[in-house]
Amino acid sequence: MSPQTLVTVILFGPIIGAAIAGLVGRRIGDVASMAITTGLLFLSAVLSWIVFAQWTWGGLQPFTVTYAPFIQVGTFISNWSFRLDGLSAVMLVVVTTVSSLVHLYSWGYMAEDDSKPRFFSYLSLFTFAMLALISAADLMQLFFGWEGVGLASYLLIGFWFKKPTANAAAIKAFVVNRVGDFGFVLGIMTTFWAFGSIQFAQVFPAVAAHAHKAWHFASWDFRLMDLACALLFVGAMGKSAQFFLHTWLPDAMEGPTPVSALIHAATMVTAGVYMVCLLSPMFEYAPAAKNLVAFIGAITALFAATVGMTQNDIKRVIAYSTCSQLGYMFMAAGVGAYQAGMFHLFTHAFFKALLFLGAGSVITAMAHEQDMRRYGALARFLPVTFAVMVIGTIAITGLGIPGLEWGFAGFYSKDSIIHAGYAAGLAGDPMGYFTFIIGVFVAGLTAFYSWRLAFFTFNGRARWTSEDLEHHWHNRDDLHGAHDDHATDAQIETHDEPLADHAAAHDHGHGAAVPHETAWSMRLPLILLAIGAIASGFLFEERFVGGEQHAFWRGAIFTAANNHVLGPLNAPWWILSAPLIFSLVGLLVAAYMYLWKQGLGARLAARQGPLYLFFYNKWFFDELYDATFVRAARFLGDLFWKGGDQRIIDGLGPDGVSAVSYAMGRRTGLLQTGYVYHYAFVMLLGVAGLLTYALVAWNA
Repeated sequence: MSPQTLVTVILFGPIIGAAIAGLVGRRIGDVASMAITTGLLFLSAVLSWIVFAQWTWGGLQPFTVTYAPFIQVGTFISNWSFRLDGLSAVMLVVVTTVSSLVHLYSWGYMAEDDSKPRFFSYLSLFTFAMLALISAADLMQLFFGWEGVGLASYLLIGFWFKKPTANAAAIKAFVVNRVGDFGFVLGIMTTFWAFGSIQFAQVFPAVAAHAHKAWHFASWDFRLMDLACALLFVGAMGKSAQFFLHTWLPDAMEGPTPVSALIHAATMVTAGVYMVCLLSPMFEYAPAAKNLVAFIGAITALFAATVGMTQNDIKRVIAYSTCSQLGYMFMAAGVGAYQAGMFHLFTHAFFKALLFLGAGSVITAMAHEQDMRRYGALARFLPVTFAVMVIGTIAITGLGIPGLEWGFAGFYSKDSIIHAGYAAGLAGDPMGYFTFIIGVFVAGLTAFYSWRLAFFTFNGRARWTSEDLEHHWHNRDDLHGAHDDHATDAQIETHDEPLADHAAAHDHGHGAAVPHETAWSMRLPLILLAIGAIASGFLFEERFVGGEQHAFWRGAIFTAANNHVLGPLNAPWWILSAPLIFSLVGLLVAAYMYLWKQGLGARLAARQGPLYLFFYNKWFFDELYDATFVRAARFLGDLFWKGGDQRIIDGLGPDGVSAVSYAMGRRTGLLQTGYVYHYAFVMLLGVAGLLTYALVAWNA
């Protein structure tokens, strides 16, 4: 089978599965719908790894398959196509592998849901849209996939549509992304205006010739490349939940946990990073836009890490972790280390999907309770979940030995980003030193909140009883369950009923409700992702950041002649070891607060200090946006509705002239009595009136 045929099957397999499950899923049944969609996703994943192997080791060359024309208006041309190069080969593996494992995991997680065909159809629809995005040969098809994953995410976040919070989260994600997409569309327009084309094959070779052109507007001159790249990056800010446009991502956890793993950890939110790396030929000639990317990425990494330290919902902690790790990826792209950014995207897909699906396993075992303050001592009852979550935690915190170059996945990719920032600083870019400092500091924060989650969930004393679980099982309103995130740490920490009796009852088969491991359909994806979280770093480091002689990019990523941020870093040992040192400090602080001095974190939180409240309330961004944009929009809506529609339009129309005419008509109608003598009397009055008028006029 030719590579062109392989990529065609990879692309269209998921949409065929989505159509079958979505259109006839109720008729063919749950099992058939799940089997078809999952089978087609695994087929796409296997074929993606074959294409990836052919590209990496078989010498496969870039190619484009054109299927049909899309839009042709004058010189504006866009076609349905599939572009294969180093970037799309990597993304094929990431998207299809994670998606297929999420499909398999969902067999167990969604077992009690009565809308499984619809859910699996949405999952496959999302995968197709993401594949269309990463395989686009021009900006228009990329935008089609961009909007497609936005639609699918809206459907999946609001899948449990009977929950008002799920509907609100879906709408919030949709609206915030439209803000970013407005900038993206302007960026596409600017690119077409500058180059006369949106085809990557035509735009990229012409960038150097257009690099110094400017756009004059209102006595201001804007560098063309900086303007186009900055506008395109606004779209990436929305899709990848960067600072200012980040508020939708944590709320998106209202969807089922497999949705969180697929959309908001491993694939959709990385679309912005992929787009910036794909457009590296443009960004390399846009220094101001690159600085913007690096700055926003660094601030996002810091912001999300500080917020993640104080959250209690297990999924929200991981969601803010995602936001922070995306900041790292943009930091890399901003200093010119696009390869390092893609490397972290690749490794992040494994350990972040692992953490989300592991959290789903915990949530399922705890009767859909998501508040970590009601966990504790779960390692004994969930040994497989505990083991894989520890692996994911080690991977995301980047623990490793710098001298020996040994560690889990995050050690290789995160350190390459931090070191690239320092190298950029040495090369004279102040933004490089800024990203290095932020990157090292955030590494410590990442270790703290990641190990806090692990210790709080699996170690220490149990903060739950069998009665708690039975209560949740019998009283939950839906599959997602409910939890009280407004309860204080002090209230939960004083919940001192011992677990020992219940655990003993479990051990002796007395039937007490205790947590237990989930079905193998959920555990198997965890084990496979754990292998990726361990091995994906050292197996592919050379291919991602090992230099042109080893890398499989082969022209897919462009770096300028003066860009030397990747490669061996000639720096003091404390620079090379700084990420590890800060990660160890974060680990020790988390162990001290949540293992050795249990309850210390709760006592600190109970003080409600200003810094804690600032972080816990997410820097008050939701309140700020509500006070400015939401209330302003509501004020304008009320103004046009009550003032314009009701008072002016309705006041002059239905309630004004129309109402007066109607009232006059009704009163006039009362004169029509139907009696002849009434009409004769009126006629007599008329004659008398005419005679009176004639006499007055004659005398005058």
